[in-house]
Amino acid sequence: MALRDITRLEVDEAVAECDRLGRAQFLRDYGFRRAQRYLLSYGGRLYDSKAIVGVAHGYLPGRERLTAKEFVGGDATVAALLRRLDYTVVSGGPADSDGAEELLARIAGLTVNRASGRGPALYQPITLLWAIGRARHGARRLLPWDETQEAVGGLLARHGQRNERPRPDYPIAALHRAGLWELRDHEGAVPSAHGDAELRRWFAANQPTGGLADPYHDLLRRSGETRLAVLCTLLETYFDGLDHRELLTEVGLYDEGVADDAPPPAGPGDGAGDGTGGEAGTGGAADQPAATPPVPADPAALSAAAEEAAAMRARAAEYDRLCRMAERRERERRQAGEAPRRDATGSDPIRLAAARKAVLKRSDGACENPTCTGQPADVTTAGAAILEVDHVVELGLGGRDHPSQMIALCPNCHAIKTRGRTRDALRSVLLELARERHVRLRSGNAN
Repeated sequence: MALRDITRLEVDEAVAECDRLGRAQFLRDYGFRRAQRYLLSYGGRLYDSKAIVGVAHGYLPGRERLTAKEFVGGDATVAALLRRLDYTVVSGGPADSDGAEELLARIAGLTVNRASGRGPALYQPITLLWAIGRARHGARRLLPWDETQEAVGGLLARHGQRNERPRPDYPIAALHRAGLWELRDHEGAVPSAHGDAELRRWFAANQPTGGLADPYHDLLRRSGETRLAVLCTLLETYFDGLDHRELLTEVGLYDEGVADDAPPPAGPGDGAGDGTGGEAGTGGAADQPAATPPVPADPAALSAAAEEAAAMRARAAEYDRLCRMAERRERERRQAGEAPRRDATGSDPIRLAAARKAVLKRSDGACENPTCTGQPADVTTAGAAILEVDHVVELGLGGRDHPSQMIALCPNCHAIKTRGRTRDALRSVLLELARERHVRLRSGNAN
């Protein structure tokens, strides 16, 4: 085995085979899991880097395809090889965890005015929610000051519930000082978010272009889990006891898809940029390290078992975090007097989004019906398995938006569970399976 012998010819063959079979079938046929960290971005689609390289090895003359246990993926091996061959490698999933933790720490450290006695001022939280909504929907990152002033000022006027004035210069200056907001095209230092006339004059005179800091904008665009964690943190910290539904609806963050991942752009310059033409898209050449790490001569010497165990622990930890998000929302809405959910009307899409994301994480891209006869080999435009998350216990019968009562099914199994003659028996099996898998994964055992 010599990964360094692989060329673009073999990788292209493996990519073509993945396209023919579909991502899910490709991974099943060759015994690979979905990529936990590094994805090959090629031709507008995403591919599991380790699986592609393992299959590409089999296209070398006289060589066999490698199994997942015969070599180790990661930045120093598979990702380094693909970069050396001039492919674009993008990171997602657990690789985003460091950036997410840093972002959450910055938000937790925000200095907000609490002098009113009615709770923390909402200037910065409302501004951040607006920016997160823009990132999620692929809007331009940087905007001229007059556009920012109109948008944020309007939100503060409509949704400020603690005597907030429609003055976006306050939160923008504060977020800039906290390292969360970028301001360009201005002279001199940005003043602190104190005083009144001086701050207003500075923004009026400089008319800066600005937006959420680039790494955070990109992370919140791509990572549904990070987006959900930041959203829940803002709501729990600053909106306690307040009705935030109209605000979240207006900024595009109040639906069950709020935790869905967006595919990284296919190459340099693709996707939502800042509108200046000066930054490369995620995963482009500008994002790659200056020097590509060499491919180890013997990757098999690394511990594939350790890599697999680490991936399982990461998945279990992510599942637990998502479950806790759903459970916190459930407790908060119950304490606020929310009636048990009986239908879609009046539901909490953020709680449902957290629960759905957890179930998809638990499924690891495979239909959870133990008698599934085969899910579609195709994938979504985001490169995800085609799965539908459903409540096993009907909401009208007291079911919960909770992963222990929800299941990920392929379209065929979902139809059987909903309309099939054997649906009652299948539902009993699925409920028991969902509970077992839920308990097992929250205990740290992903098997």
